[in-house]
Amino acid sequence: MKKLFKPAIHILCLIPLFILISDWLNDELTANPIQYLTLSTGKTALRLLTLSISITPIIFLTAKRDLNPARKLLGLYAAFYAALHFSIFVGLDYFFDWELIYETILEKPYVLVGFAAFSILSVMAVTSTKGWKRRLKKKWKPLHRFIYLAGILVTLHYIWLVKSDIREPLLYGAIIALFLLLRIPGIKNVITKFKNRTDSAKAAEA
Repeated sequence: MKKLFKPAIHILCLIPLFILISDWLNDELTANPIQYLTLSTGKTALRLLTLSISITPIIFLTAKRDLNPARKLLGLYAAFYAALHFSIFVGLDYFFDWELIYETILEKPYVLVGFAAFSILSVMAVTSTKGWKRRLKKKWKPLHRFIYLAGILVTLHYIWLVKSDIREPLLYGAIIALFLLLRIPGIKNVITKFKNRTDSAKAAEA
């Protein structure tokens, strides 16, 4: 099963891309293809980012360290779809008009927040290798905790973008906020003590 774990994650993460390619080949990108592509890639990036953020708390709660490789893969795919999302914005929406893109990033809050999130994810992806981990040493972990900030910024970007029905982005935001709370030392200590008591009770019963 362990050998199939990573290939399964790759396949699951690539399914949204295959769907988009299929929609494009079959001329099913709706009446507004740019908007469809932008929303699809953005949603996929947020979903994968949320899943990536969830891995560490799940390992902490369940002690299933076999899930650890999924964190990096999901994070890298989140950055990949964020890059697609940004490329569609730059290439298809604004036709590489850098002056207009620059003005839009500064003038529209949701674009500025989205660009900030994309920048963080790009740094996370570039520094995710073992080589960068060796170079950064003790700075690597604090740097990669910025993924939580990226999650919050992406959620905010999504809320400002949809404006009306914000239930979906709020759901992702709530999940990210919950996992962020689990990293607070006080809360983490309480959960650890509860787990230890539970484990001790189970051991005594056995």
